[in-house]
Amino acid sequence: MKIAALIFKEVRELLTPATILPAIFMMLIFAGMGNMVGSMEKKAMEKPNVEIITNDNESYASFYASVLKKYCNEGKEKIAVIEIPSNFSSLIKEGKKAEIHIKWFLKGTGIAESASITAVRKAIEIANNELVAKIVEEKKINASIIFSPVEYDEYTIIKNREVTAAPEKIISFFSSQSMSIPIVIMIMIVTSGGIVISSMGMEKENKTLETLLTLPIKRSHIVTGKIIGATTVGVIIAFLYMLGLRYYLSSFGMQEKLAGFNLNGIDYALISISLFFSLLAGLSLCLVMGSFAKNYKSAQILSLPVSILAIIPMFILMFQDFYSLSTPLKALIFSIPFSHPMMAPSLLLLYEYPLVVYGIVYSAIFSIICILIATWIFKTDLLIIGRIRK
Repeated sequence: MKIAALIFKEVRELLTPATILPAIFMMLIFAGMGNMVGSMEKKAMEKPNVEIITNDNESYASFYASVLKKYCNEGKEKIAVIEIPSNFSSLIKEGKKAEIHIKWFLKGTGIAESASITAVRKAIEIANNELVAKIVEEKKINASIIFSPVEYDEYTIIKNREVTAAPEKIISFFSSQSMSIPIVIMIMIVTSGGIVISSMGMEKENKTLETLLTLPIKRSHIVTGKIIGATTVGVIIAFLYMLGLRYYLSSFGMQEKLAGFNLNGIDYALISISLFFSLLAGLSLCLVMGSFAKNYKSAQILSLPVSILAIIPMFILMFQDFYSLSTPLKALIFSIPFSHPMMAPSLLLLYEYPLVVYGIVYSAIFSIICILIATWIFKTDLLIIGRIRK
């Protein structure tokens, strides 16, 4: 019951409007940005409003105009005027290049304007391709052979697995998997770790830590209560960030799927265990670091090394996988406990279970060592007088 009371105390002190409101605000920002990107993509999928002027009534010009009308709407709020000149068909018959005149109408210079422009250019590209197909067919030539004379029968070998997919698709799939998870874990470690260290600084500054240490409570219980309380708050904040970030990334179509690469229940369990011990290791380290904070201001400086340790693997693993790193970088990444849940999904998709298990064991050992150090510090006079009494 004493540990439960300590956990409740930590959660109540840490889960304040100052900590939860920024997380909610960032979640709404990510969701809003994702909604904006999604609306732009939706706008790009819609038929753009254009005006088509045809000054040539011969077959090629009429055919070209009909294709444009198929993929464009002729409305009042037009993004462009496309004019087909009178010599369009005659130039093509003579074996020369014809041209069209395009007049664009921009309402602004924002990136949202590019969606309609892209849609118009896509319609023109389709009209060009279909016109080429028509010309080729009239000359009794198989258009499919001209446009695509070679077909691809390709497969990719990755980690001794044969996959019937192009390497670009595999890279894109794994990139989508390794984009959001490292960011969420980095945010979780930095946010919850900063809360723990700042809490220690404030408790020292307000003298509440001295009062807590004089109570008839085991120091190990105090350490456990602080770690579990901070973990609870960290998970809540990370969940809010994850909601907004996943919505934002999904607007770019980054939630891809690839046949033969799926996570099962055991995989998700291993990811959860890896995440738990990684967070436990981070908060235990932060509790040790926070023990040296004299006040709230000094606590902010002490949180910087933990933030750097979380940011380094995030950036590296977003651009390279573990196996493509050099040996020194592999050793560095493996030694940072926060990196293991970042790597876990990609490793499990490749059936690299041993490395995931080794990472969990390493994070657990790292956590135990930090917890023992924190418990020892709490049993000394370091927290009260700033040094260990001989």
